[in-house]
Amino acid sequence: MGDAQSRPTDTSAPPARKGQSVAGLLEILDLERIEDNIFRGRSPDGGPQRVFGGQVAGQALVAAGRTVPEDRRVHSLHAYFIRPGDPSVPIVYDVDRVRDGRSFTTRRVTAVQHGKAIFTLSASFHKDEPGLEHRVGMPEAPGPEELPSMRERLYSAFGRVPRFASWHPIDLRPVGPLSFEVERDPSLSTTDNLVWLRVDGSLPDDPMLHVCLMTYASDMTLLDTVLLRHGRTFSGISMASLDHAMWFHRPFRADDWLLYAQETPAAGGARGLARGQVFTRDGDLVCSVVQEGLLRVVDSDGSGES
Repeated sequence: MGDAQSRPTDTSAPPARKGQSVAGLLEILDLERIEDNIFRGRSPDGGPQRVFGGQVAGQALVAAGRTVPEDRRVHSLHAYFIRPGDPSVPIVYDVDRVRDGRSFTTRRVTAVQHGKAIFTLSASFHKDEPGLEHRVGMPEAPGPEELPSMRERLYSAFGRVPRFASWHPIDLRPVGPLSFEVERDPSLSTTDNLVWLRVDGSLPDDPMLHVCLMTYASDMTLLDTVLLRHGRTFSGISMASLDHAMWFHRPFRADDWLLYAQETPAAGGARGLARGQVFTRDGDLVCSVVQEGLLRVVDSDGSGES
């Protein structure tokens, strides 16, 4: 592994931009309740030009969770990104209480802006009960303390931290190359993408909050895995999350280091598939993720974009 991946953390690199704190993120996830099943959320100032997919997924899961008894944990979600979100206006989340069974609870959430659905989510919650247990092993990786952050690596390469890496309080520490490094040196191309991540600050003990924050962070690096396979960067690629599924196996804390082990089994038809497994430092598999995304190669004049 090259020097960029193995050197100690460069403490001279700048922090995240002011205003993008953990407290700010928790505020974004603290939805306003309008009616029993209707909630309203907003986007952060200075964020992306479109609503970040992880934000709308996390907020939708918050909305669903607030209609479910506390003794039932979310165990799976399935979501579709329908339209780009507008960060300048609020998002309304309408929760459909599909089922309240003896052991399982099902919710469907529709996120609406400008009178149209931009996102839908179905989530299932389960009352804890004993059963069979097993898990796969965690891949070998250096510890996060041995690695520079993504912001530090970008700052070292470009003398600045690009906007896409500076507006959120998630500490990302990739183990392998970044997409711009693979573009410069195709021999670094890989089908795997290991990233340590955590919320960069202390969080309350609410287990549902930690799940929602992992949902938020899970959208950050999955499609990068497809780019790494092909030696491409965001430049010249029209990218968007299309659908997203997650399964939560065991409790975890989003403010502790988690290893996000990602791979890409296939791409074609201007779409790419990526899968991820999330492990605690102790090696427990706590979450599984699958996402398909749009990866449309666009011409220099912009033709080919949706």
